[in-house]
Amino acid sequence: MVNDYTKQPVALESRDKAGEKLFSPSAARNAVPIRDVLSPRLPESAKVLEIGCGTGEHAEAVCRARPDLIWTPSDPDPSSRASATARSREIANLQPAAAIDASAPGWAAGLQPVDAIVCCNVIHIAPWAVAEGLAAGAAQIVAPGGVVFLYGPFLLEEGSAPSNLAFDENLKSRNPLWGVRPLDTVTDLFARHKFGLQEKIAMPAKNYSLVFSREPQ
Repeated sequence: MVNDYTKQPVALESRDKAGEKLFSPSAARNAVPIRDVLSPRLPESAKVLEIGCGTGEHAEAVCRARPDLIWTPSDPDPSSRASATARSREIANLQPAAAIDASAPGWAAGLQPVDAIVCCNVIHIAPWAVAEGLAAGAAQIVAPGGVVFLYGPFLLEEGSAPSNLAFDENLKSRNPLWGVRPLDTVTDLFARHKFGLQEKIAMPAKNYSLVFSREPQ
């Protein structure tokens, strides 16, 4: 995103390319499970903003299943935006990708309200300032009753998966500002911005989907 983050690789994996489209091995594995959890939790004709869209494969999977949605992907990385935008030319309800850096102060200023923010596999490979900016921005643009959906690995107070503990050490060796975030820390952050944890859903490979609901005004 900004500062130190822009000096790091965009992805922790090799990606194939066809034209402007990028293809992520991890997205190939998790796009369908994410789609199956997220699709029924979005209201009819919801306006969705995705933070850190990467290749755009998650957006494509959900938009094909839910053609009523209006989904805007975003990413600070130009090649990722180009990939998501290429997909948008084939899917009517998927918008071209926006250049959004969630760690930039005031990034949400001037944006239209949305019903949901979606953020998959981002906050552990970015400085904590990205999570802080995500929560603060969500408080500005997510409509009352709307949701923030996070997907990825999290550390659990009651006992974290050994694979996530090892992944946390690996990330921190790459960049001390990265790391698998403790679930309680993430929950507390969003609670400060009036989002309550509504659901914690176990996903394949020891990941979780977190659904935060905006509290009434």
